[in-house]
Amino acid sequence: MSDLALDPRDLGRLKWRCRRGLLENDLLIERFFRRHEDTITVRQAQGLQSLMDLSDHDLLDLLLSRSQPQDELDRPEVREVLALMRQPPSNPS
Repeated sequence: MSDLALDPRDLGRLKWRCRRGLLENDLLIERFFRRHEDTITVRQAQGLQSLMDLSDHDLLDLLLSRSQPQDELDRPEVREVLALMRQPPSNPS
């Protein structure tokens, strides 16, 4: 897996793939992209793709720390991107 930055074209595809049906997920995913879209690596994109294979409710449970990645989802790249997505909102100064 690569720590190289994600190609802008691939980033666009990834953002499209991350659109969800549950508003709460969309809000958390949008916050993630606002903070990290300039630095997302290929490795992180792979982790994010794995998370996007989940149902909306399973994804929300992970994002809100009500559950943890298990079985084939319990991989370093998934845990890394999940940690970034779980970061609380920054306080305005």
